Amino acid sequence: MKDNDKLGVAIIGSGNIGTDLMIKVLRNAKHLTMSAMVGIDPDSDGLARAARLGVPTTAQGIEGLVAMPNFGEIRIAFDATSAGAHAHHAQVLRQHGVRMIDLTPAATGPFVVPVVNLFEHLDAPDINMVTCGGQATIPVVHAISRVAPVRYAEIVASIASRSAGPGTRANIDEFTQTTARALETVGGAARGKAIIVLNPAEPPLMMRDTIYCLTDEDADTEAIERSVRTMVAAVASYVPGYRLKQAVQFDRYTAANPLAIHANERRAGLKVSVFIEVEGSAHYLPSYAGNLDIMTSAALAAAEQIAASRVAA
Repeated sequence: MKDNDKLGVAIIGSGNIGTDLMIKVLRNAKHLTMSAMVGIDPDSDGLARAARLGVPTTAQGIEGLVAMPNFGEIRIAFDATSAGAHAHHAQVLRQHGVRMIDLTPAATGPFVVPVVNLFEHLDAPDINMVTCGGQATIPVVHAISRVAPVRYAEIVASIASRSAGPGTRANIDEFTQTTARALETVGGAARGKAIIVLNPAEPPLMMRDTIYCLTDEDADTEAIERSVRTMVAAVASYVPGYRLKQAVQFDRYTAANPLAIHANERRAGLKVSVFIEVEGSAHYLPSYAGNLDIMTSAALAAAEQIAASRVAA
């Protein structure tokens, strides 16, 4: 594909996530071309690296992006800044018809997990990539829910403390609330709960995600495991370090021996336990930062599919 057949993209936010995403676009994108890296700190490593790689840059934020000579070629913008800043960015870029892929907790647009529901939102002006825990666990919950009803889903996302920056630490409550809501609206669980653990181990450990789902006692275990393995392979197609750590586990609970979901709630059913590990690609971030890598990989996968649909049209 010629460069003039590709959609121009901008990345707003020249920090670790934005810089990693830029390198992914430059190395791996088939339908996208890097048109701008946008920051507010002229001394940031992300802007310096972009300039060395021949990517147009501005340290004047969203206003600087709109003023760039090549702004007209930009059709998609990734927002890797903050929830508060995203509201302003979306308002400005909407006026110019620029699509937004939001990697912040703002969630002003629909939640999107590429392998689950991207095709439902290909024309949405602003899509949200949920959270790192959401990108890692929602596909598994959805895989189970498509073959058996998920009455309850609980996930535990364990990430290296070193990979949790100030934004993550300041938004723990938002992470848990957003992820739990998306387990229901995207994953298909009747009820969802999310927990995040910042692991201080040295050397840092890779991202680990544990997914527990409660379904009906008579659910087909072979169908569930087959669906989960198919979904893991689908996610690994754009997040190569995404993998099952062990076989899917099943435990049956009867009315005489119910599962305790909460202090005052016990239910019979089939408990499904899935254990996932996410290793980062180490394009810019360390390999243990799978929590950040899965966000940039999912954002790139979404943009690639949006661009491919435009080219096909």
